[in-house]
Amino acid sequence: MPQPFIAAESHPVPDGHGRNLFDTDTELQSLLALYLPDALNAHMRPHFERLGGLAGGLLDELAGTADRNPPVLEHRTRTGLDVQRIVKHPAYVEMERLALSEFGLGAMSHREETLGWRGPMPPLVKYALTFLFVQAEFGLCCPVSMTDSLTRTLRKFGSPQLLARYLPTLTSLDFDELAQGAMFMTEQGAGSDIAATATRATPAADGSWRLTGDKWFCSNPDAGFAMVLARIDGAPEGLKGVSLFLLPRRLEDGSLNHYRIVRLKDKLGTRSMASGEIQLGGAVAYLVGEAGRGFVQMADMVNNSRLSNGVRAAGLMRRAVSEAEFVAAERRAFGRALQDMPLMRRQLDKLRVPAEQARTMVFQTARALARSDAGEKDAYALLRILTPLIKFRACRDARKVTGDAMEVRGGCGYIEEFSDARQVRDAHLGSIWEGTSNIVALDVLRAIRREGSLPVLAAHNAALLEDAALPPAFAAALRQSFERACALAGTALQEGGEVLARQAASALYHCTSAIAMAWEAARTGSAARMHWARLVLLHRVLPRDPLRPDMAPADWQDRHSVPSADAAVA
Repeated sequence: MPQPFIAAESHPVPDGHGRNLFDTDTELQSLLALYLPDALNAHMRPHFERLGGLAGGLLDELAGTADRNPPVLEHRTRTGLDVQRIVKHPAYVEMERLALSEFGLGAMSHREETLGWRGPMPPLVKYALTFLFVQAEFGLCCPVSMTDSLTRTLRKFGSPQLLARYLPTLTSLDFDELAQGAMFMTEQGAGSDIAATATRATPAADGSWRLTGDKWFCSNPDAGFAMVLARIDGAPEGLKGVSLFLLPRRLEDGSLNHYRIVRLKDKLGTRSMASGEIQLGGAVAYLVGEAGRGFVQMADMVNNSRLSNGVRAAGLMRRAVSEAEFVAAERRAFGRALQDMPLMRRQLDKLRVPAEQARTMVFQTARALARSDAGEKDAYALLRILTPLIKFRACRDARKVTGDAMEVRGGCGYIEEFSDARQVRDAHLGSIWEGTSNIVALDVLRAIRREGSLPVLAAHNAALLEDAALPPAFAAALRQSFERACALAGTALQEGGEVLARQAASALYHCTSAIAMAWEAARTGSAARMHWARLVLLHRVLPRDPLRPDMAPADWQDRHSVPSADAAVA
């Protein structure tokens, strides 16, 4: 017997597909108004709204289709020609068009006009758009980030000849013309130990180089260009012998360069985007910057990618939280909406806190990047510590937040038809790609030691606290907690102290994000944001007794407070 039709609005299984992920995110709108100039924010508003609608609808559909239909490597044509190509599903190709051509996410930082805005686009716009895009599709944002980062590195270190030859296609918005970027760094025997790079570079008579060796994990392996680390013949062992090269996919005559994609990886997540193993067989490449300075030059690209990694983790968490909030508002059980149940309200806050911390750190770090690129004093030192902080902590938080948010949807969340399971799988990449958690936590200490970043971060946070004019007791608690985090970082810098690197990085992240969130709340008047800032301090920083109910001290609160007390979220 046919089943009666049930209208979507009365169906017991809530499905938020089709929501505009910008229009429903009032906190994002408030933060953009705070951080962006009024004219730019007004100009970008229609673009944010359009991408928010796509992310909640068509883009989400394309992402699901591409995830279920991963790319395939073909080694020969049907007539037997030895010409490799990666066949991508049309859904993925359409997402490429949206990201790289229509919204210009890989090129906008390197153009004088994008989306109708004349002049350079500040990093925050790119990251706000990425924040929305990644809420639907995570995998493609890896090639988008690498294209942006490769172009930045090439502009910074490349010769005028390389720029003249290759920059136009990297900054083009014409989908049939534009080129994508990649990084081929990882080797089986080296991994994060770049000093152990074994790929060799031999000079050619025409001034180019020939690369020979294997690269073990290469995402976007058929990209138009890749940055590759290799050791010039006769160069010393260690980092000082590693140089940076630009590797084009095609040679001047249009033929494929001399390297093979051995196979594609069968990955836990980011299935829509190809990752593969590369065998370099005398591939033509061009030296970028100064010989022997490859690691230093590549570090700029890696740091830019690490920031993008933090942005993507923040976006994943936001999508997970918004799905959980929608289900809690629409799903009824035991005669009530889930969101009306005290325990569910507590669980939702438990999800919101790390998600909002990451969002705040995205805005703070993007602003530091803009100031650093403008040459402002101390801005680079601030950027150098904020970048590994967000990469380390936000990427780890995303793994838990996406998993816990899936639980709110219940059994349906475990089914691949919804976005929850894909987000859980994708979230695990962030803690591995561009440096595992240990590597990135140690980079926090490196920034403190080499760049003098800790006093700069302290001055930055002090200025935010002064401007926020918080209740004295709350301001004092924030200040004292940050001072203790700095002391812990100081201990980690001592001989034998690196075992504390992760603990110190988490402490600095939590204290900095709590201070910045409180400043944002004071500036925007967001009671919810002030509430979350208190919860960061109360439950992610300060000691607590797990056997006692706990709430924020009454003297932490003022007119920004939410009506209910700050209940425990642990």
